[in-house]
Amino acid sequence: MAKSAIQKIAMNPSENIAYDKLVLSQQNVRRVKDGVTIEQLAEDIGRRKLLQSLNVRPVLDGDGEETGTYEVPAGGRRYLALGILVKQKRLAKNEPIPCIVNRSGTTSAEEDSLAENVHRENLHPLDQFRAFKALKEQGLDIQEIAARFFVSAATVKQRLRLASVSPKLLELYEKDEIRLEQIMAFSISNDHARQEQVWERISGNPHMQEPYYIRRLLTETTVRADDRRAVYVGAEAYEAAGGVILRDLFEQDSGGWFQDAALLEQLVFDRLRADAESIRADGWKWVEAAISFPYGHTSGMRRVYAEPAELSTEEIARYDAVKAEYDALDAKYAEMEDADQEIEDKLDQLGAELDAFSDRPQVYDPAQKAIAGAFVALGASGQLQIEAGFVRPEDEPRVETGNDDEEADRDPSQSDDDSANHVVVNGRSVNGASNTAEEPEDEGIKPLPDRLVFDLTAQKTLALRNALASDPDIAFVTVLHALVLQVFYRFAKDSCLEINMVSNSLSQVQGLADTPWAKEIADRHEAWDRDMPDSNNLWEFLLGLDEASRKALFAHCASLSLNAVVEPWNRRPGALAHADVLAATLQFDMVEAGWSPTVDNYLGRVTKVRIVQAVREGRGEDSAQLIDHMKKDLMAREAARLLEGSNWLPEPLRLDGDKAVANAGETAIDDVTDETALDGDAAELPAFLADDTGTSSDEPVTETGEEPDHLQAAE
Repeated sequence: MAKSAIQKIAMNPSENIAYDKLVLSQQNVRRVKDGVTIEQLAEDIGRRKLLQSLNVRPVLDGDGEETGTYEVPAGGRRYLALGILVKQKRLAKNEPIPCIVNRSGTTSAEEDSLAENVHRENLHPLDQFRAFKALKEQGLDIQEIAARFFVSAATVKQRLRLASVSPKLLELYEKDEIRLEQIMAFSISNDHARQEQVWERISGNPHMQEPYYIRRLLTETTVRADDRRAVYVGAEAYEAAGGVILRDLFEQDSGGWFQDAALLEQLVFDRLRADAESIRADGWKWVEAAISFPYGHTSGMRRVYAEPAELSTEEIARYDAVKAEYDALDAKYAEMEDADQEIEDKLDQLGAELDAFSDRPQVYDPAQKAIAGAFVALGASGQLQIEAGFVRPEDEPRVETGNDDEEADRDPSQSDDDSANHVVVNGRSVNGASNTAEEPEDEGIKPLPDRLVFDLTAQKTLALRNALASDPDIAFVTVLHALVLQVFYRFAKDSCLEINMVSNSLSQVQGLADTPWAKEIADRHEAWDRDMPDSNNLWEFLLGLDEASRKALFAHCASLSLNAVVEPWNRRPGALAHADVLAATLQFDMVEAGWSPTVDNYLGRVTKVRIVQAVREGRGEDSAQLIDHMKKDLMAREAARLLEGSNWLPEPLRLDGDKAVANAGETAIDDVTDETALDGDAAELPAFLADDTGTSSDEPVTETGEEPDHLQAAE
């Protein structure tokens, strides 16, 4: 049996038809017109001409004959764009337009219009990325590409960045094994090997494939642009030194990430050194510079303060004139019934000038600067912080005790205590011995026996104790006097009260100086320190204070001796229990005081088990399960985010001192056991996920108490 012949398909003919012979068909299914995109299409046709012919049908008369006019059921946007070019006189009315003419009638005009719009498929995003990359390689810049395809320059940058991701990951994206959002996250880094390592690490765990997690893994060894070191150096200087900044073109990144942390640190120290030398050149004896200093780094040093610059004779005269004019005008205005804008403006002007006199720059005495120094560090927002006016004990000036001849004739065996202990502290004379020169004795009168002096002064002491006990107000001032001497006059012991106050500097705790409590204490201490008189006049100063001020000063001094630190080598269960009782009496709570768990103050310094436990206690089991599979560094950061606003506190900060002491010695053993259960496969992690030091990041961090490396400007 012979096979029937397969009928061959005949294509509709292609013809060039003058534009003025074409009309838009009413059977075109596209009804919603977008004038903006048609304008852009007209520009594109003007640049590269038509890339696709119009689909047309001849218009027939009543007898079924062609009229010479053609309707356009498919290609209406192109037809309208050509019309714009004609109106702009950039295209002739009778310009031949490539058309596919359908005379068969086997399909309707509506069907052809629908088929043209439905059957076409948009370009895969990856193809667009690669196409933009090809145009860039052909020599087109980003602005030109953006102009030709009517997109923003930022969009072009994004497409080019996506095209730069590892080819292996792009292949997975092409196969729909990676989402576009994940490719966007990978684009933050230009290191293909790092990108592939991260994907290898997370590909087996769907919980770890979120874009935010990918970004964190890719930036874990970098420094954020809003870090104080990066702000201090600046992106321009860092890049000029050869540094690379990773930028996220798809989300807010606050300036990106500085990729070379070692280079950034070097730039920080170089600039700090230069700034320290510049400050020292202003007359200071020494300057110490560091990224940060431990809390209590000024302990044992006296501080001198700047004073407002003195007014010249001309300035004093001007101040008196302005003040008189202001007072007269203010008195006149007070008597007026109606407001007068002109007078108000004049008062504002005069008031501003008076304020300028009050806000004069503070200057240090050159003689004080010659024995004092300054600490230079970086503030939390990257600004340079200068703490100036600190005098070291060895730099304290000694007071002359006699002429050179007398000094040379002095018996070498004589004690040096009188001269060595006499110093000037903050303009306050402090003596280790009596200032009164010894009166020469009359011949024949012997000094009183030491035993008799002891007996007599013992009676005086007991009687004075009894008198002091009967006057609580003076007793309060006496104790305050002893405390103030020890807090503000570091070398003075001029008190008859044998009260010794100890204040732990806590300098071994990193970051303590940046806490709000440390700043409040420092501000309060400095405010009192500025008001302190010479130590010889301290008693009269305290008596002259009002009751509220005396109580405030007493509370400040007493507070500095409080110690609720749990120390393994110095167990003080009674003292710690009293600290909790005191806290309860004060209605004190660390959460209300502003403490919250962060990577630096807790989560980054404990084991993974304790991190998970903290989240479980603060946010519940569901939240704990979100992080229990993570590497420790990321786990700590995520836990800090989850615990925000939870009011969770670790055991030592809860009001239970006995429990804190009991747990202090058990933590290490428990942590080692718990950690082993979680980190059995830690050795199989990719190299880039290991700590820079080569040790496990999950080991508890111990406090060594080491001081930070300081940059020294030579003394």
